[in-house]
Amino acid sequence: MNIAVIVAQNLVRLCGLVLIVLGALFWSGNALTLIPVHILVGLVLVLSLWTVAFLAARAGVAPGLVVLAFLWGLLVIMFGLTQDQLLTGDAHWVIRVLHLLVGLGAIGQAEGLAVRMRQARALPLRP
Repeated sequence: MNIAVIVAQNLVRLCGLVLIVLGALFWSGNALTLIPVHILVGLVLVLSLWTVAFLAARAGVAPGLVVLAFLWGLLVIMFGLTQDQLLTGDAHWVIRVLHLLVGLGAIGQAEGLAVRMRQARALPLRP
């Protein structure tokens, strides 16, 4: 399970980096043809987050945090796929910022769950 967590966590990190770079390109009006790649990498990030959450649940991390991560993944997908239809016009920058923050939140969820898994393993078993 250790290797699976490391792989999933690093995949979240790599996807996050790629998504931030692509997002910056999109904000500057460049590389708009890569939006489908951005969507695909975003889905991989969410699947990796869910993998970390599943492994966290098996490691005994608080169920509320695991459920939050699963729900956050759903939020990322729904918000990402509908953001072009939200608050169009001059105020669309608000949606772009929220999209970035929701994505960063997904990365943070994965990081937090991984830390809690390490802490759960370090605790001695109680009789």
